[in-house]
Amino acid sequence: MRALVLGRGGIGAAFVRHLEPRGTVTVLSRQDGLDWERPEVAQECLVGASALGPFEVIVDATGMLVWQDHLPEKRLEAINAKAMAAQFAVNAIGPALVLKHYDRLLAPAGRSVFATLSARVGSIGDNHLGGWISYRAAKAALNQIVRTASIEIARKRPDAIVVALHPGTVATNLSSPFAGRRDTFTPDQSARMLIDVLDGLTPRDTGQLYAYDGTRIPW
Repeated sequence: MRALVLGRGGIGAAFVRHLEPRGTVTVLSRQDGLDWERPEVAQECLVGASALGPFEVIVDATGMLVWQDHLPEKRLEAINAKAMAAQFAVNAIGPALVLKHYDRLLAPAGRSVFATLSARVGSIGDNHLGGWISYRAAKAALNQIVRTASIEIARKRPDAIVVALHPGTVATNLSSPFAGRRDTFTPDQSARMLIDVLDGLTPRDTGQLYAYDGTRIPW
């Protein structure tokens, strides 16, 4: 198996550790030029990685919750245009650029999986608390991108699975400051559960948002 993992953060590194025993894993991150706020450079990085593929498994573990000193908004009056644009650049446009290159990155035949880390707070139907407007909106956009891409990809590659994943509240630099009293997972726990979810999916499950326990989250 050949796998591509995007992101070297807590969850990304954990995915690498769990996937390496299964085959060859290629890892890309900001250090390699995968900077979604510089999309031209990031796309060059993806094109270069395609020479090591195609990949049976692609895991996009990139993401951003805080931009510079702008924390998730608690009120509408806290919205900042630049911070919101950055959220969309990293959390929605970045994964879309990966999917743009699916033809050269994703295995052309047989079962293949593209998974990107979304979040339960990106679900419109599950939003009962409000707040976190920019992050929620960017993840909701990502969910729509995944859904739309899955339909197009299925026409050419019926065995491909394209999904968004909710990793739970994970003890990483990104989410720990906002965990509150929620139960948290280590990156290894989250990655292991998510891989179990991916292992159990079939092409009929493509285009959906799944939690770490395998349950489907409403859009």
